[in-house]
Amino acid sequence: MAIKSNSSEQEVSGGGITLYSGLANFNVIAINPTMTELHTLGINVKQDPNYYVEFNGEEYFKLTFWVKNEDLTTRMEILMQSKEKVSKTGKHQWLNNIGQDTWSDGVPTYDWYKNPETARKAYTGEYTLINFVKAWANVAYGDEVMFDTMDKIVKGDVTELKALVTMLANNQVRLLIGVKDGKYQNVYLHNFGRVKPQRDDLFVKALNDEYKTFNAEFNTDLAWGTFVPQLAVVTPDEETVSENDTWV
Repeated sequence: MAIKSNSSEQEVSGGGITLYSGLANFNVIAINPTMTELHTLGINVKQDPNYYVEFNGEEYFKLTFWVKNEDLTTRMEILMQSKEKVSKTGKHQWLNNIGQDTWSDGVPTYDWYKNPETARKAYTGEYTLINFVKAWANVAYGDEVMFDTMDKIVKGDVTELKALVTMLANNQVRLLIGVKDGKYQNVYLHNFGRVKPQRDDLFVKALNDEYKTFNAEFNTDLAWGTFVPQLAVVTPDEETVSENDTWV
């Protein structure tokens, strides 16, 4: 007899790739890296990434942030387009120099809207990028957060953004991670948190908004850890007995 046994407590097969979910702090380690840059980071890919994708006949640029903590290295993608963001009612999204947004037909004139002289029509995906950078760079309320080359960024030139990887090397951003299709890590894009204070309640508020749902599975208590899928228990159909049934 030859049996190489292991303790039942030891996982030796069938476990697959460990997936994580919940809220955790991450460092940004790369922005739209090449294959060579990914290999340097210990991320194995077989070819240079394609950062452009087409949906419904329109091309988008995939602004890709690689993020890492002690458990997980994954990527976050923001779809951007050199096209102004317009609502279904025809209003434009506007952004000012402090990253404040609003929707309006023309230049915003609301009393509460700051620095309207700096406002301009936002590109598709820009508001998500600005919110992410606000949290990552820990920008104080009312301080500037804007890019000089946004018209180039939305087309794929991320030179200005890449400088932040070094500049903010010691900064972290708090992200909600989920699992899509049972095998892919996914990052929630409707809220990004700061390390201090940890306003996890803002993630809960966003998740409860019908327009900001998360298309992924995640631990419902938002606690960080290994993802455990929720199994759907199938209830068998109730059998009915007929007087015509033959019993053996």
